[in-house]
Amino acid sequence: MSQYGALRIGLIWQRLSGFIDEAAQVFLRTSFSSVVRDNWDMAVGLLDRRGRQIVQSSKSVPSFVGTMPHTLACMLERLPAERLEPGDVLICNDAWFGTGHLNDITMFKPVFRGSELVAFIGSVFHSVDIGGAPSVEARDAFEEGLTIPVCRIVVRGEEDPLVIGFLEANLRAPRDTLGDIRAQFAAYDQAERRLLALLDAEGIDDLEALVDDILARSEHSMRAAVEALPDGSYRDELWVDGFDAPLKIVCTVTVDGSDLRIDYEGTSPQVPRPINSVLNYTTAYTNYAVKCLLDAGTPNNDGTFRPVRVSAPAGSLLNPNRPAPVWARHLSGHYVPPAVFGALAPILPDRVIADCGSPLWSAYFQGRHADGRPFIKMFFMNGGHGARQGHHGPACLSFPSNVATVSIERFEASVPLIVTEKALLPDSGGSGRYRGGPGQRLSFEVTGGHPVTMTIRHERVKFPPRGMLGGGPGARGRDLINDRVIPAKGRYALAPGDVVTFETPGGGGFGAEADGGADR
Repeated sequence: MSQYGALRIGLIWQRLSGFIDEAAQVFLRTSFSSVVRDNWDMAVGLLDRRGRQIVQSSKSVPSFVGTMPHTLACMLERLPAERLEPGDVLICNDAWFGTGHLNDITMFKPVFRGSELVAFIGSVFHSVDIGGAPSVEARDAFEEGLTIPVCRIVVRGEEDPLVIGFLEANLRAPRDTLGDIRAQFAAYDQAERRLLALLDAEGIDDLEALVDDILARSEHSMRAAVEALPDGSYRDELWVDGFDAPLKIVCTVTVDGSDLRIDYEGTSPQVPRPINSVLNYTTAYTNYAVKCLLDAGTPNNDGTFRPVRVSAPAGSLLNPNRPAPVWARHLSGHYVPPAVFGALAPILPDRVIADCGSPLWSAYFQGRHADGRPFIKMFFMNGGHGARQGHHGPACLSFPSNVATVSIERFEASVPLIVTEKALLPDSGGSGRYRGGPGQRLSFEVTGGHPVTMTIRHERVKFPPRGMLGGGPGARGRDLINDRVIPAKGRYALAPGDVVTFETPGGGGFGAEADGGADR
């Protein structure tokens, strides 16, 4: 029998959620890099002393909130909890422990109440540079940059100069990355104060007992949603662009009472190019898809996903063996939600959406300012959103990732490029009773006197976003330099005056088109 009533649990959970959102705002407002400050490519979370996720910032990248518990578990295998002290902060970016590629750095601060460890405050953020060469030609993970092993970056409240030193020695932009890391230290300190104050104010002597209750309620809610589905196995498969040849993703969802098993048997083997998705990233986006479909309104925590089991063959595109290259793992991982939606469409036609114009498109620009200062800058862009029952797809809205797009003015003020065009692509959304969202056309001109190196890794230029339940596909994407079509995965040297153009894919349509055309 719970010692906490439902009303009290709800109030406490809202307070927990509130101070974690507050900590995320501290991180954003004190961060150095545009990818955190403007793109929100980050997450902050609270986990109990056993590493179970309780709550995370409401504006977070879905994969990050899904991978944090796995990362902490890997950290505690190497640095057991009994060896931790007040003021410590752990750090790691190992792709197989973390979010699936080296650019995402995960950190945790243990929270002590007196001498007792009670919780962990964690965060993940994307560092634009992590050393190495962000190349679409990388053949193993060693080419992709610096791997930070599990270690303490802060020891009893003092930064470890050795860890700071090897970061500074390996990064092209250490000021931004270290600035973002220290911004998280400030967020941790505030969240720690808020948590301890909440425990005192609410008279909570055992946080773990409260967490047991919260997780059990979340698990009950998800199990009820799964149990409402008809038992059986449901399958979908889709083709992705790949590199030298198309690749296949196969998803089988099995409903068995209140248990849900999702398996990717039949998916293509891993490839020697950096598009492999490690299992924890695959699992995170699988869980996200299930949460969106079945139980979107309840708290997102470890209890929610107890009914779900995810598997993929070892050595496959969605569960590669070390040291497979994984830098652009989202080019495979972002196909996981549409595969889950496609499998469950026959039994959940009123909840699924058609394919979106993702995986997320981005471009890396690297070069020098007029005064010789180096820069490296990312720009995110979105294709059209898929349509769903009763709704046309929105234009240029990201899914399954939800990173924001930096404003054009802020981007132009930071690099020697200008945006010469930003327009919707007419008729790029898929046809159907409900139309897919249109993609967009963006053009960038090099205005400085130095060449600029551009790296892109884009999908949906061969296989367009699929329509759903009779809807038509969206338009394919295209990349161009000076109006000449170029391969969508590559590294290019742009001369002063060159113009690069991106045409992002349109979203898929939903439902067979009515006699009088699409619903207005």
